[in-house]
Amino acid sequence: MMMSKMTAEKIIQDVKDQNVRFLRLMFTDILGTVKNVEVPVSQLDKVLDGKMMFDGSSIEGFVRIQESDMYLQPDLDTWLVFTWETDDTKNSRVARLICDIMNPDGTPFLGDPRTNLKRILKKAKDMGYSSFNLGPEPEFFLFKLDEDDQVTERLNDHGGYFDLAPTDLAENCRRDIVLELEDLGFEIEASHHEVAPGQHEIDWKYADAVEACDNIQTFKLVVKTVARKYGLHATFMAKPLFGINGSGMHCNMSLFKDEKNAFFDESDERQLSTEAYQFLAGLLHHAPAFTALTNPTVNSYKRLVPGYEAPVYIAWSGSNRTPMIRIPASRGMSTRLEVRSVDPMANPYLALAAMLTAGLDGIEKEMTPPEETNDNIYDMDNGELEELGIQSLPTSLHSALKALKKNDVIRDSVGKHIYKNFMKSKTFEWDQYKATVSQWEKDNYLHLY
Repeated sequence: MMMSKMTAEKIIQDVKDQNVRFLRLMFTDILGTVKNVEVPVSQLDKVLDGKMMFDGSSIEGFVRIQESDMYLQPDLDTWLVFTWETDDTKNSRVARLICDIMNPDGTPFLGDPRTNLKRILKKAKDMGYSSFNLGPEPEFFLFKLDEDDQVTERLNDHGGYFDLAPTDLAENCRRDIVLELEDLGFEIEASHHEVAPGQHEIDWKYADAVEACDNIQTFKLVVKTVARKYGLHATFMAKPLFGINGSGMHCNMSLFKDEKNAFFDESDERQLSTEAYQFLAGLLHHAPAFTALTNPTVNSYKRLVPGYEAPVYIAWSGSNRTPMIRIPASRGMSTRLEVRSVDPMANPYLALAAMLTAGLDGIEKEMTPPEETNDNIYDMDNGELEELGIQSLPTSLHSALKALKKNDVIRDSVGKHIYKNFMKSKTFEWDQYKATVSQWEKDNYLHLY
């Protein structure tokens, strides 16, 4: 989504022209959940001055109750008027501004994931890179709502990859999502049914890292809002159903220097630059640790299993889609690395900060990636994997957290405040999960023993 440069004067005029009555001041907590403070348009001047205060102690992983006062500093370039109207009869609308979180003394709050990503981007710029771009490919499922608007586990269709109606019964819903996104400024590149029944994917043009993460959060809001109009619930849960593919969010990443793609070098046999190989090596080296951030829930690891197209092994290739990282065929300005392990439950700001840090560390330390893997890794036995030096991604949230704890580079990618609160929350999540007695255990043990 291309965001134009906005000023306070332009926003004030837009409020009048589009009859905006309410303002949503949006931000993202450590767990990746979109939060917002909604205020009437009468507070516009206060909002634009960055004087809107909220209780930070009420947000997961922010601050303690004795230091709760925090300020919302709007990024004016994120001004967006939603296409849907409010429920009143005056055809009024709701607009949003994405905000950075500030301390009472006016300094940036280090526990804000968006602010943290900007910190890592500054490091990239200090290394000579003008921008770091992301093109995400988030997948989602559509489930039916019952007569009480409660979510069921009934899928709305039985379509498969690239199917058309009548098999793909969500085609109209997906088309309306695309139209809403385009009205909001997204440049949609593809929209289709995914492999699993009820599963869909919508892709849009890449953008600079912060804007791309803002777009992911906006995308999720739009998808859920439009789906509900069709009596459907959209979920970005990584593995909502057993026995079918889960949802990923492939991340296509590229570094630019002086408006040129730093990953492209036409003199190389693969037309990849030394920096591209080093960035790739950094991603592979730090993958066990940053997986805790790119796949941050217990459920994430139900997707990362063999047999469902999700990557399980830390390897790379050009055309082979079984490794964790693929290098798409496009070259020139479109040269990029595609990390396929990420899922849409991730906080995009933290996931991207971690992966960028991993890649930059590869460049700084001049790392060399292992040999490309062109064979189907799923068909290899343990002996073949060991011979090729191919390791597996963490198989559980617990394993990923242990890897993160041991990795100073990736810990530093999110800073002390976020790391401490993320680990506290996720350790609690794992402890709760491992103590839960599942239906599988009951089915297999209750009568046998």
